[in-house]
Amino acid sequence: MSNEAATATDETAAAGSPSGGPEPLPHGIGASLPATDVRAKTEGTFPYASDLWAEGLLWAAVLRSPYPHARITGIDITQAQEMPGVQAVVTHEDVPGSALLGRGVGGVAGRPDRPVFASDVVRHHGEPIAAVAADHPDTARMAAAAIVVDYEILEPVTDPEQSFAAEPLHPDGNLIRHIPLRHGDADAAGEVVVEGLYRIGRQDPAPIGAEAGLAVPRPDGGVELYTASTDPHADRDRAAACYGLEPDRVKIVVTGVPGASADREDASFQIPLGLLALRTGCPVKLTATREESFLGHAHRHPTLLRYRHHADAEGKLVKVEAQILLDAGAYADSSADALAAAVSFACGPYVVPNAFIEGWAVRTNNPPSGHVRGEGAMQVCAAYEAQMDKLARKLDLDPAELRLRNAMATGDILPTGQTVTCPAPVAELLAAVRDFPLPDLPKDTPEEDWLLPGGPEGAGDPAAVRRGVGYGLGMVQLLGAEGADEVSTATVKVQDGVATVICAAVETGQGFATLARQIVQETLGIEEVRVAPVTTDQPPAGASCHGRHTWVSAGAVERAAKMVRTQLLQPLAHKFGMSTELLQITDGKITSYDGVLSTTVTEAMDGKELWATAQCRPHPTEPLDESGQGDAFVGMAFCAIRAVVDVDIEIGSIRVVELAVAQDVGRILNPAQLRARIEAGVTQGVGAALTENLRTPRGLVRHPDLTGYALPTALDAPDIRIVKLVEERDVVAPFGAKAASAVPVVTSPAAIASAVRAATGRPVGRLPIRPQAAVASTS
Repeated sequence: MSNEAATATDETAAAGSPSGGPEPLPHGIGASLPATDVRAKTEGTFPYASDLWAEGLLWAAVLRSPYPHARITGIDITQAQEMPGVQAVVTHEDVPGSALLGRGVGGVAGRPDRPVFASDVVRHHGEPIAAVAADHPDTARMAAAAIVVDYEILEPVTDPEQSFAAEPLHPDGNLIRHIPLRHGDADAAGEVVVEGLYRIGRQDPAPIGAEAGLAVPRPDGGVELYTASTDPHADRDRAAACYGLEPDRVKIVVTGVPGASADREDASFQIPLGLLALRTGCPVKLTATREESFLGHAHRHPTLLRYRHHADAEGKLVKVEAQILLDAGAYADSSADALAAAVSFACGPYVVPNAFIEGWAVRTNNPPSGHVRGEGAMQVCAAYEAQMDKLARKLDLDPAELRLRNAMATGDILPTGQTVTCPAPVAELLAAVRDFPLPDLPKDTPEEDWLLPGGPEGAGDPAAVRRGVGYGLGMVQLLGAEGADEVSTATVKVQDGVATVICAAVETGQGFATLARQIVQETLGIEEVRVAPVTTDQPPAGASCHGRHTWVSAGAVERAAKMVRTQLLQPLAHKFGMSTELLQITDGKITSYDGVLSTTVTEAMDGKELWATAQCRPHPTEPLDESGQGDAFVGMAFCAIRAVVDVDIEIGSIRVVELAVAQDVGRILNPAQLRARIEAGVTQGVGAALTENLRTPRGLVRHPDLTGYALPTALDAPDIRIVKLVEERDVVAPFGAKAASAVPVVTSPAAIASAVRAATGRPVGRLPIRPQAAVASTS
């Protein structure tokens, strides 16, 4: 749908106006303004970090551990150093002794716990041990392979349940965080009880473009890093600590971001670049292979969940009990934040008077887990929606009706004790997808063989295909949580009829750059708006996650633009003896309420330069206490999805026929962009439901490539019907808008699993769904 809207916009512009002149592009809030870089990206001319070049360039390669757990007894870099073309080799000895890496976006993120290079112990497959700079990428890789590392192989701990009793894998211990949530009466019980055990796999963010970067040494002894960072100021501070430099001597310049549904440019790629550039005095570039990308960045937390739901005879929920175990992998990363989301949203968008949830995040020797869109919330959504299906079946109720009887609304209380003050139109969303017409059944003709599971060459029998309809209700947090300082700063400058927005909010594909242009167009009536490239010379804007740039960064841009508007209008208002509130700017013209004043923005500027800087900071939150209680979240967003699937119940092949989506969006700022984000999120959820699982037997990453890791393709993407977008503005959010990408990722896997259960009668307790789980029982 979004592509059709963008195409229509392009065609309109090309056709021109009836008078023969060019048709003006849509602008301002509410218009489907296309991104400025859309043509360059389509034509393949958009510059990413892998395209960068510098005079005297050297190439980097990183040596990574082939074992998930081993003690390092010796590292010999002599052979690598002596190879022709090799300029430098760095190991842990070249990093300040106290420098450790860590990442978190919430208010209780743990302290740094990960070394730049392993020194005495490797804790996961692919952990960096050394890095090389050479005059050719092949030379760099051969030199890295020539480094001799002596290992004493240790038994890996790969089962998170075993981590509790295992020997400490890290000086900080194996337990990263424990949250015991207690809400209501522990003795409450329902007339109907259902239980379930659920497992969620390790989804990889699998960005289209693998990690890459360029480090350039500076004359003052500092270094500049050109990377696709999604949190440049935090990355700068981490890098500076690892280089032994003050932060102002490290600069990060954000290049084009080739896909980012998670944190990009893991420190294992960034930090070695700067070390090598500082050592050699030359620019150093690294372009990761796909295998290195899989080994180097964080993945979605594999999760084990045990649930018990209590309900009365009418289906009203009485109590939810759950145990949630997140596999954090070797290091903490953002696991504390993910666990808080999982525990807080463990009951879903339902009214639950009594909830008792135990959540743990533990270390293993599996690859590190971290921030991936919808972390924590996606895993629990799959589990609690499976429980709702079990309740409906046991009570002989329609699954949608059961959900409606328990749907959350504004004013209800979360299990954390926080009151839901934002719009929460959960029942409205569910009713919209339930009432949307179902798709037609495929006809048994050769022309429609491709509509069957497995396609026309599939091994299945059309007579074995069963259709299933299922539902999913999901919720996510907006912005960071538990006391995170969610502040962003923006500057708007206007000169010679051109406005420039300066803000360190990284455009990751979520549309911030386009939204910033729309805000300034709407506020100042200036058509030409540019967004400056992001560097750490600008004030911080925070990480590109949890919809923060739609909220705080866009809010900062709006405030700065309004301040410039006041500067522009005050002289006119004073001259005509009226308030600036009586003047309006529309299509580049300034007019007064009574028509006395009419001039253009350009004339009013009179060659002056106007600028203003503003901040946006939402209301504060607080950490969860020892009972899991607290006002931890700024806001929430909700989504309902109805999935329709066809399942071959003999061989277990699944085709997602249609996903009907209704979403709580607050306010539509850019219709085409919004639809594109929802469709992308839904499709990412399809992968989590059916195909995506990075397998790690005994801690070893198996098939770290896009052949072994099955991403959904265009042929796997279902028909996505956006049936309703509820515009109920959140009064505390700038523009009243809510971020749109994460909540469909959270909801669609649960809806697909629900539909497969309906088609097969099987419980389906694991994601992604294995074919054997979709084979109907013969009993």
